[in-house]
Amino acid sequence: MTARMGNPALLVPGAMPALLSIAKAVAKTGISERTLELAHIRASQINSCGVCLDMHPKIAKKLGETDERIHAVAGWRDTPYFTDAERAALALAEAVTRVADTSDPVPDAVYEEAARHYDEPQLAALILSIATVNVWNRINVATRQMAGTAWS
Repeated sequence: MTARMGNPALLVPGAMPALLSIAKAVAKTGISERTLELAHIRASQINSCGVCLDMHPKIAKKLGETDERIHAVAGWRDTPYFTDAERAALALAEAVTRVADTSDPVPDAVYEEAARHYDEPQLAALILSIATVNVWNRINVATRQMAGTAWS
């Protein structure tokens, strides 16, 4: 399989810096980078984004994440490896990613559990980060960007 086109974020002037600026703003809230990477992995699993499934585990490893936890993200509910705050972030990542799958896409219980573990700026950052990885997933899937290759 080959990519249908170069990465749209590189082809539209100003798009890449705009997308990257969201990540920079999110980082300033103090939310755990490891938690964000776990959420990115979970959203990317749901969206079948090979590029992000190649990239985000590598980033997580550089941040000190273990193989055991990375491999267990898809089954996070059935493992003892995640904190309550991480579980709340993963549940929120699933809900925000699957908005079309239910009439109540982000149930109050999911939102409230996340709000219990993150202050408002961190919760906002988590939501922005999940939304942004979904943008990247959709760009990569729509244009068939290939994992392990440089974007052109």
